[in-house]
Amino acid sequence: MKFMEAGTRKLHDRRAERLPEWLKKRVQISDELIRVKNLIKHEHLNTVCQAAGCPNIVECFQKPTATFMILGNVCTRHCRFCGVMSGKPDSPDADEPTRIGRVVRKLNLKHIVITSVTRDDLQDGGASHFAETINAIHASLPNATIEALIPDFNGDVSALRKVVKTPLHVLNHNIETVPRLYQSVRPEANYLQSLEVLRTAKTIRPGLITKSGLMVGLGETVDELKTVFEDLAQSGVDALTIGQYMAPDENSIPVNQYIHPDQFKQYENIAHTSGIRWVKADPLVRSSYNAEELLNEIKGDVCE
Repeated sequence: MKFMEAGTRKLHDRRAERLPEWLKKRVQISDELIRVKNLIKHEHLNTVCQAAGCPNIVECFQKPTATFMILGNVCTRHCRFCGVMSGKPDSPDADEPTRIGRVVRKLNLKHIVITSVTRDDLQDGGASHFAETINAIHASLPNATIEALIPDFNGDVSALRKVVKTPLHVLNHNIETVPRLYQSVRPEANYLQSLEVLRTAKTIRPGLITKSGLMVGLGETVDELKTVFEDLAQSGVDALTIGQYMAPDENSIPVNQYIHPDQFKQYENIAHTSGIRWVKADPLVRSSYNAEELLNEIKGDVCE
């Protein structure tokens, strides 16, 4: 069994040494990890775990869990925090939903997360492909829970409805950062539009769990975060993840600050006070990290 330190992709040794201790993660590479990676590779599928250089990839793959990234691995937007390639993507792969359905059945997963690159080149932003993939997963594993981490579909309500009306349990759309930083961090997105995506999803299907995620360490203030928490709560968001931003490569926007774990606990408390019921805040938390555990916590809370 081998060991490695999990960190961001393309992180040079000298940069890794400068990471705070709480961001360094020593993990074991097992046969299960290799099996999952080989199966995903064999079926020609993408995971955001690999494409975005997630620091939790080894842990998640060994459970085994993975967040499948549909609609290719090339994004039409140019967010400066993201490690996914930007450019002109290929046409959607019509057989991809079937292959994902086959893989999740082979892995016998209990909770599946589906996300995608942003596809502004497609008429519905890829919403139909999302729906087909979710339906294929449900057909393969009808007892599994499914989470979709979606782009904003350019605010197209009819596109959003295609996804929301599937056998979906959690609808996730990340707000990512505070409004002041949008121009430098995600210039082709719109803060109010992202809030509207979350609000509209809840309007279309009130019983659907809605979720969002934030990165910190980009230069935001506590007061700015508090305003975002309040905006999310007013938009009906049920769950929130808060994690440390870690630059995926040298061309990405640099880290402004490494936030101490104690500060994350304060963020969690402020978010709860702002009206968000379920919050996970920790330096290594990511949108789909431990997604099944968070869903089980929500379901358990609702049943009490």
